[in-house]
Amino acid sequence: MTKKRVAVLISGRGSNLQALLDAEQDAYEIALVVSNVPDAAGLDRARERGVEAIALDHKPYGKDRAAFERDLDALLIERRIEIVALAGFMRVLTPYFVRAWAGRLINIHPSLLPKFPGTKTHERALAAGETEHGATVHLVVEEVDAGEIIGQASMPILPGDTPETLAERLLAVEHALYPRCLAKLAAHLA
Repeated sequence: MTKKRVAVLISGRGSNLQALLDAEQDAYEIALVVSNVPDAAGLDRARERGVEAIALDHKPYGKDRAAFERDLDALLIERRIEIVALAGFMRVLTPYFVRAWAGRLINIHPSLLPKFPGTKTHERALAAGETEHGATVHLVVEEVDAGEIIGQASMPILPGDTPETLAERLLAVEHALYPRCLAKLAAHLA
């Protein structure tokens, strides 16, 4: 089986990117990392591993998200990317991009979807009195955090948890879950 070429889109430090890099397996290879934030620490993580890392700053595009995404799409096609994995990419994608990569665009979300789509998931889980929290890897569709679920993992919410402690503990769950789900998608697309 030929490994699927994966691009990881990031905006920050790249901890989920690191988990994907560390867990590379027979089904996929991280071939490209792109950040919309030029000084994102995740770019250095990729370069340290010998992975091409490109900053495509969204700011020069102003409010023209479609123009930014057309250039991003062209970059991905030029590099023969087959799957796009969002890992802390802090931009909502337009229908154009989502449709162009339908079935090959995945995201990790810090909640047990369908609970708590969107932002502030840790705060919302605590406010709702939940006893467990977790992460979901899903296909990206036009509606935010509504795509087909590829995998989930949960953990208990502990007495005294704060949004910060919950987020910190959840990272380990995410780091184990995301590579498994990316490998599952890559094998499915083979």
